Amino acid sequence: MKIGYPCLNRTIGCTSSHTFRLRSYSPQRLLQTVRQNLECLKHMLEFNHEHGLLFFRISSDLVPFASHPVCHAPWPDVFAAEFETLGTFIKGSAMRISMHPDQFTLINSPNEDIFRRSAAELEYHARVLDLLELDRSAKIQIHGGGVYGDKAGSMDRFCVRFERLAPPVRRRLVVENDDRQYGLADCLNISRRTGIPVLFDSFHHQLRNQGEGLAAALRMAAATWKKSDGLPMVDYSAQKKGGRSGSHTESIDLKDFSRFIQAAGNLDFDIMLEIKDKEKSALRARRFLAKINKIEAPFASMK
Repeated sequence: MKIGYPCLNRTIGCTSSHTFRLRSYSPQRLLQTVRQNLECLKHMLEFNHEHGLLFFRISSDLVPFASHPVCHAPWPDVFAAEFETLGTFIKGSAMRISMHPDQFTLINSPNEDIFRRSAAELEYHARVLDLLELDRSAKIQIHGGGVYGDKAGSMDRFCVRFERLAPPVRRRLVVENDDRQYGLADCLNISRRTGIPVLFDSFHHQLRNQGEGLAAALRMAAATWKKSDGLPMVDYSAQKKGGRSGSHTESIDLKDFSRFIQAAGNLDFDIMLEIKDKEKSALRARRFLAKINKIEAPFASMK
């Protein structure tokens, strides 16, 4: 099991998500920003390797406006060497990488223009992972999308549109259950029809389910992953105390995390902690698992 966190490291004091307003766009501004983002990504990956956090979600903002028509800057060519170096480091560290486009990436929208923009956004994400020269275990996760007054029809449209996506996208795409419209059963339906693996989100399942217990749900989602996809991916979080329903917790509750691990039994998967204090909770989770498994972790600790 590899443990990780998404996008932002709060310890090292830099971000790979620098961006700017569209009206300020210029090729020079874009290339300057990408260079800055890649440098920070390098520092985060080095931190993660040093501390044994071997699962990381790269920010979608790594290349601002990459899928927008305004972007003609040759960033893949300009930074080919930097991407190759980062990819070599990732593979040498046995680290796993994922990406997660924003909620406006909707391949099942009835609006053909929204679909085209969504497809372009997904192609950008696949391009990043391909430039890193990562195998197909580096995934791009999306949600089922909207319902648009006809859930069955919207699921049909998702499956049809999937076949229209570029091959580099199709080989990396996974679908995640959400807490509002597409629960685990819906995602399993989509998976049966498309072959897309299901990324199981435990917190979303807690909020929206059809009575499937956690242990059974984990196994049903895991069964959709082929060997070439790598280990199943799981997102974990918990409810923020005193927050609105669906708000992610500020810091990991090890009692709740322990119940989750017990439910998983001997199932092997990689886990992304969607918790607001990011690497701090990921480090606590790693130490907790090392302790219960009586493993001496050969990584740096962080006070």
